[in-house]
Amino acid sequence: MAKIQRFEDLICWQKARIIMKDIYNITRVGDFSKDYSLKDQIRRAGTSVMLNISEGFCRKSYKEFKQFLFFAHGSVGEIQSALYIASDQEYIDSKKFKEIYEKCEEDSKIISGLIKSL
Repeated sequence: MAKIQRFEDLICWQKARIIMKDIYNITRVGDFSKDYSLKDQIRRAGTSVMLNISEGFCRKSYKEFKQFLFFAHGSVGEIQSALYIASDQEYIDSKKFKEIYEKCEEDSKIISGLIKSL
């Protein structure tokens, strides 16, 4: 197994990047694009996942990295909750909800595993 040298090598960061792309795709169209509050909140939560993973990794301390991973993990939950709101408001269909929610579940498990390994 190759040593992780950059935050871009972390699977949890790579998956967060994909989720972020999905978030931007769903929030730039239709009624979702006009709900500025929810659009901003879900985008900030997605951004938080990526940024906390990278910032924690770059701190070069396991203790600090772990703390930032906890923040990132919380933000994944925030995305999932915002997806429920978007679904309830019919901004996204059930297929899109499930697709992004499951990606969040997967990343949540990866982040949790990384936390436990530290």
